[in-house]
Amino acid sequence: MTLRLLRQLACLLLLIGAFSFRAPQPMTWVAIGDSITYLNDHPEQTGNRITKGYMTRVVEKLPYIKFVNQGHNGWTAIRIAQQIDSLGLTKADIYSVFLGTNDWWHGKPLGHFTDYQQNTGTGTVYGSFRIILDKLRRLNPQAHLLLITPMPRTDFVQINNPKNNAYGSYKPKTGQTLESFARAIDSIGRAEQIPVVDLYHLRSLRMEKLVKSKRLKNPATGQYVDYRYPDYTTIPFNPATDEYPYPPAAIDRTYDGLHPSDEGYELITRQLVRRLKAFR
Repeated sequence: MTLRLLRQLACLLLLIGAFSFRAPQPMTWVAIGDSITYLNDHPEQTGNRITKGYMTRVVEKLPYIKFVNQGHNGWTAIRIAQQIDSLGLTKADIYSVFLGTNDWWHGKPLGHFTDYQQNTGTGTVYGSFRIILDKLRRLNPQAHLLLITPMPRTDFVQINNPKNNAYGSYKPKTGQTLESFARAIDSIGRAEQIPVVDLYHLRSLRMEKLVKSKRLKNPATGQYVDYRYPDYTTIPFNPATDEYPYPPAAIDRTYDGLHPSDEGYELITRQLVRRLKAFR
């Protein structure tokens, strides 16, 4: 083959590549969730310990996606299902559902997979997920769906109200583990062939990585000590008299034991980007 023919072939291949490339079409993403989703647009409520949440981070990496924040601070999957028709949900190309941690803490019954199959209603988390997903499919039968499991959580102390605190998922609440809620969401995804982002079993969100330490009074001396996991789980915290136990130096993957820090949100974002890219 002559040099001239090689050049002509190279030009032809470049033209084919140019015409075959298409920029991704714009897509709308409705992110349904609790405070971990809600805080994306409310960093001031974190004491400005975060700069942005996972949705903003995702669209920075995938700019053809526009998000709608349907995060509801403190809500459970059961409450979302109960009020699903009053949330103002709109037709979208992508819907993600990131719920479950509040159901676990508030002792909402997980139920059984048959509650999902038989559409038994909002008495259980399984039944509530059926209501939520049915609603999204009615809004747009062609929409891409994505489920996100709860992430592990350690001892939570709200930065603006330390009296609002809760122990972590290292032990059950009302006889239920947070892991069982994550596994339930995964089972729904597998049955419905809906992709699942399993944050609960993500190694980079392991319990010992959620905070660097928890600053508590040594019960014997009364002096403050920076305890690491799991040592701090047995040391009492008194919100009326003790300092806030998570100073800035304690921040790791969360800033308060429950809600992601910037680093935690970035870890979540990486998982979501990998999934959302497949929806183009």
